[in-house]
Amino acid sequence: MPKVLVVDDEEHIRELVRLYLEDEGFEIIEKENGADALEFAENNHVDMVILDIMMPQMDGWALCQNLREFGDMPILMITAKGESTDRIKGFKLGTDDYVVKPFDPVELVLRVKALFKRYRTATSNIVKLGDITLDRKSYRVVFSDGKTTTIPLKEFELLYKLGSNAGQLFTRDSLIEQLWGMDFAGDERTVDVHIKRLRERFSAHESSFRIVTIRGLGYRLEVEQD
Repeated sequence: MPKVLVVDDEEHIRELVRLYLEDEGFEIIEKENGADALEFAENNHVDMVILDIMMPQMDGWALCQNLREFGDMPILMITAKGESTDRIKGFKLGTDDYVVKPFDPVELVLRVKALFKRYRTATSNIVKLGDITLDRKSYRVVFSDGKTTTIPLKEFELLYKLGSNAGQLFTRDSLIEQLWGMDFAGDERTVDVHIKRLRERFSAHESSFRIVTIRGLGYRLEVEQD
């Protein structure tokens, strides 16, 4: 049973999330502030964290940043703020997704399930993008007709990162940090160049997937549905 840590100083929000997620088979642990939540996460296994931004003792920004220092788990923000600047800040700190209060609890459940699906895919070595398969063990691209090819390592890593988290928005800064490292001396244009090369390289496979530019935010990969 997946264990979800719900962190919000509003009791009725925690109760709403708990009722809907428990009906879907999730185990819920509730904390009313970021400090208590961080202490729990440091000493107990947690599969996902759902957190508010405005909380006493430690806000959601700080909690998210601390969680990312020791764990790789899905993080979903629940916030009353819907401005793009807040979304950008959340994504830069490691948030995977967010919902804005007042939210539809059914939508929340769907987002939680989608995040778990993304993370399960990300921990495997195979990602399917329509008629293309990415094999991280061999770093090969396999086509539906059985043919294989290799592409430059950074291009593969970038496509694999986007593909294993299809539908998720990545800022340029987060991609640089995750794929090139904190000490990378270049700038965000490096990501743009690699995205351009991937689009050109797989232009004949737009029916399988496409990399979408979200103006002012970053990129996400969308897999075309049959």
